[in-house]
Amino acid sequence: MKRKVGEALIVADEVEIVVLGVEAGGVRLGVRAPREIGVYRKELYEEIVRSNLDSAAPREDIRRLLGGFGVTGEEGDPSRGGAGEAGGA
Repeated sequence: MKRKVGEALIVADEVEIVVLGVEAGGVRLGVRAPREIGVYRKELYEEIVRSNLDSAAPREDIRRLLGGFGVTGEEGDPSRGGAGEAGGA
């Protein structure tokens, strides 16, 4: 697919990508999209995903802290024999 400066692509009826310019080593793009649709450069998006996964991963220091309160993380996990949300008396 080829586009010239000023030409655009439409994605899913809501996102418009316009070629703003062509420079040595790159293309300048403009993006119009609803506010609820995140628009990121791929390398930034991958860093956000990686950061979110790291933040959500159980950390050893948190496990130690919870272990000090007698919490093992198994109480609510049905796969480990805990009561979970659907179990119990």
